Amino acid sequence: MKPFDYPMGATPLDPDELDGLKLKHITTRSELDRWEQQNIQDAIAWLKRKRSPDFLSEEFICELHEKMFGKVWKWAGQFRKTNKNIGVEWTLVSVELRLLLDDVRFWIENNTYEPDEIASRFHHRLVWVHLFPNGNGRHSRMMTDCILIGLLNSQPFSWGSGNLVEAGEIRKKYITALKLADTHDYSLLNDFVRS
Repeated sequence: MKPFDYPMGATPLDPDELDGLKLKHITTRSELDRWEQQNIQDAIAWLKRKRSPDFLSEEFICELHEKMFGKVWKWAGQFRKTNKNIGVEWTLVSVELRLLLDDVRFWIENNTYEPDEIASRFHHRLVWVHLFPNGNGRHSRMMTDCILIGLLNSQPFSWGSGNLVEAGEIRKKYITALKLADTHDYSLLNDFVRS
């Protein structure tokens, strides 16, 4: 299979990961996006039926990714096994995830930050660790909304009120906000997520 065109900030797949495409008739990025979006809609329905999930567990995080992308990709729900243009070394993914989950538990239990700040920091770190070969942005946004609703009793983020999958001005603002958060300045990200 030939590589897809990727929007700014997207993670290219290596040939082995591309071979994990279950739907061999897909040949364009727009076809892939449509199939993935349908799979994500199925995951949202699954999430609404799920009773008392442990949002801050590795098991739930992987299961959600599998539900979001498992009809399209064989490796859905499995941590990446290669280095990418973003993220920690692949061998550190599970360690960094454990540190993040411990931090979030501490922030919540000790009211370290306001709920939006906790969610924004969680989202940034989950994207920064970059757990999976692909789908990390969409997965981390859904995970963040799960934490907002299920653990922080808050409304989900509006995420710039636009399409973050396609290249465009909204995606550019989102990527810029994430890059600034890499320097521990969350101001743009905190504004963006509620815009």
